[in-house]
Amino acid sequence: MPTKKTVKLAPGKKTPTSRSAERKLPGSAIKTLSQREALAPERINAILKALDEAYPDAVCALNHRSPWELLVATILSAQCTDVRVNLVTPELFKRFPTPAAMAKAQLPELEELIRTTGFFRNKAKSIQGAAKKISEQFGGKVPETLAELITIPGAARKTANVVLGVSYGKAEGVVVDTHVFRIAHRLDLTKSDTAEKVEQDLMRILPKDHWIRFSHQVIHHGRQVCIARNPKCDKCNLETLCKSKDKTWWS
Repeated sequence: MPTKKTVKLAPGKKTPTSRSAERKLPGSAIKTLSQREALAPERINAILKALDEAYPDAVCALNHRSPWELLVATILSAQCTDVRVNLVTPELFKRFPTPAAMAKAQLPELEELIRTTGFFRNKAKSIQGAAKKISEQFGGKVPETLAELITIPGAARKTANVVLGVSYGKAEGVVVDTHVFRIAHRLDLTKSDTAEKVEQDLMRILPKDHWIRFSHQVIHHGRQVCIARNPKCDKCNLETLCKSKDKTWWS
């Protein structure tokens, strides 16, 4: 009869009997993955399958009714929660529903409307600058290419990727926010130290038809399960694929 594999524990400790029994595994006891193992196609496919199973309907959490509203909301989301942005934008868009209207707004009024999102002075300048650029150079329509979008004030590559993916269904890159950056490292999908480099790494290893939904799924995962401090590893369906040294539970 085959013997059952057991986990050796310190004296006086009991073997966990369920996924709800959390215990920190010392980092030195975790077998690290080589780059070849970490980026093996079968492992990447297993990660994508697990994300599809956990978050089949993951979508952008920013409420919007148009590419313009999504662009503004994404600019406002920097260093701010999506929940807070969603509280601010209804009144903002009620007063200034189009790029042309926002371009003519008084800056102090814009600042007051978005004050609670933080860095409100810079953000007010950005969204008004974006409104003027779109009104004057793009006929009032948010452009549909990365090259054009990144010329708009406040629309760096991450913001451009959000708008392209969500509003236009175009995958020109991978959105890398703080959740994607952190979890990509935890899953050994990258070792790069900037969002731009992490994006390039992910674009090389992920199938292009997953670029858009991968980010939405990982962002949801980062908010609900793989949180920055004390991740809920016992509730994670990626746990067996993860060798992160800060895991709180292991199977």
